[in-house]
Amino acid sequence: MLLEDIGDLTREEYELFRDLVYRASGISLGQQKMQLVRARLGKRMRSGGFTSYRAYYDFVRDDRSGQELTQLIDAISTNTTHLFREHQHFTFLRGVVQSGWSGRPQPGPRRIWSAGCSSGEEPYSIAMVMDDLQHRHPGMQYKILATDISTRMLERARTGVYAAQALANVPAEFKRRYFTRIRDDAQGRLHVVPALRQRIRFALFNLMVAPFPFRNGFDVIFCRNVMIYFDRPTQQALVARFAAVLNPGGYLLIGHSESLNSIAHTLSYMMPTVYRKP
Repeated sequence: MLLEDIGDLTREEYELFRDLVYRASGISLGQQKMQLVRARLGKRMRSGGFTSYRAYYDFVRDDRSGQELTQLIDAISTNTTHLFREHQHFTFLRGVVQSGWSGRPQPGPRRIWSAGCSSGEEPYSIAMVMDDLQHRHPGMQYKILATDISTRMLERARTGVYAAQALANVPAEFKRRYFTRIRDDAQGRLHVVPALRQRIRFALFNLMVAPFPFRNGFDVIFCRNVMIYFDRPTQQALVARFAAVLNPGGYLLIGHSESLNSIAHTLSYMMPTVYRKP
């Protein structure tokens, strides 16, 4: 079945999908995204044999397992990232560890959350910094949680396989230490070494869950270039949930295209894109 055989997406149907996606994921699709949604849902509809967008919408709405809703959100999600993106944050993380964590006892390991980890570049960048620091400060322990709403992205993240050009921003020493070339791979891809992959727990998680169900707090939360897809009320509620699970003195790092200036929150401004829980 071709996309042309399905028929066009009407404005009424688009509004139904917009509302469904918003309620499920917090993603706010603008009026200009109609053709993008039409194109991205086409593959799902063809594989399921749906002959109209309304038939597909009804199926997703009535699917009690929620599996097709997850696939729908996967299809419309935009995932753009790379290793050591916005490198200032990793410099900041290194400074926090060196100035405080390495010499400050704490029961249990330091906990870092990569919220909206996409295909894994962010948590692997965090893990490289933390592993390097642990070699310098053997007493420092840490755990990394990496979550995303996309099962497709999490599958890619867990494999830890990246094209050679994806390592353009990775320090040379880290390339040697944390990556190996895949044997007989025609594309010249590289694999994150098992020891580093094992330091990260990848998990499916929807940031709209309220309250967050974590028993232990976090010392650093990376949530970068995620909130740009949310409207202001959703951003405000999400930041409040992040603040609730940050340990006192913990940090929230957001993307350089984002700001908390327009929303009410309880965090202290440290520098652009970095906030601290008092």
